[in-house]
Amino acid sequence: MPNTIAIFRHTSFANNVTCYTEISKMSVCKPSLSVCVVAILFFCCISWKHSIIGVRDAIFLAGRTFLLLCFIPLASYFYPRMKALLFPPPPRPQLEEPEDPDTKLKQETARSEQQAKLNKKASDYQEHVQKPKQETLQRKKEEHFYRMTGAAWKLTEGETVGEGESCDHEEVHEEEGETALQRAIRRRRLPASVSQQPVQIDPPLAKRVIVLPDEPPVDAEGAVNVALRCLSGRTVYRRFLKSHPSTVLVDWMFKTGYHPTIYAVCTPYPRKLLITEAHLTLEDIGIVHHTVLNVEEKDPSTT
Repeated sequence: MPNTIAIFRHTSFANNVTCYTEISKMSVCKPSLSVCVVAILFFCCISWKHSIIGVRDAIFLAGRTFLLLCFIPLASYFYPRMKALLFPPPPRPQLEEPEDPDTKLKQETARSEQQAKLNKKASDYQEHVQKPKQETLQRKKEEHFYRMTGAAWKLTEGETVGEGESCDHEEVHEEEGETALQRAIRRRRLPASVSQQPVQIDPPLAKRVIVLPDEPPVDAEGAVNVALRCLSGRTVYRRFLKSHPSTVLVDWMFKTGYHPTIYAVCTPYPRKLLITEAHLTLEDIGIVHHTVLNVEEKDPSTT
């Protein structure tokens, strides 16, 4: 605290000395300027009174006056600086106060206490804020890594083998004179219900392979061209015979990429859902000439 007061006093003293120097400069410049102006006026009056001034002399007088007026600002500018350079001000006294041992000890104690508080705050922040954030970020990175590599089972806690089994149940089956090896083998033996192969109730259904009939020639009798407009905007074309079963339209739609359980084949106008059965031919359902059909999504209420 005394050092702070001494520094403040020293700063105030320096500011006061600077202000005093500037004021003295201004006070020196103003009298010198006024003296020069008076001297010029006096010189002009004397020259005008004791001589016959012609045009040429008047011009010379005006020139000399102009030169004097130019010299006055230069003199007022350089005079304070030359004076400060030739006659520098005396050095400012430095006020130094003797250091008190008690004060110095109090300052060191205060600094050490403040540093200890700051260290405690930093450690608390590191322990309660920074460290949990880092652990959470590391845990998220590990979870993302295990999920991307297909090892998500590592994120589970797992279960202990044999947990929850009754010890009394094991003691009942233990025989007298049974060794530890025999006991371990008996415990590791799986029951018959686990080792038994599961019985297949229903055999797996064979996968149905869709095979469309070959396209007839263009000039074949009973050949019709069918255009199928899909929901994606694509249109596919194919030729069929009027005697082909109507289910070939559903198979064709399925091979195009639309499942029959979700989509159906309809006529464009008037919009009508085609009834496709195995015993009905294309001629039976009304396809007797070149036709355009649409693929539309089925109404969930009707399926």
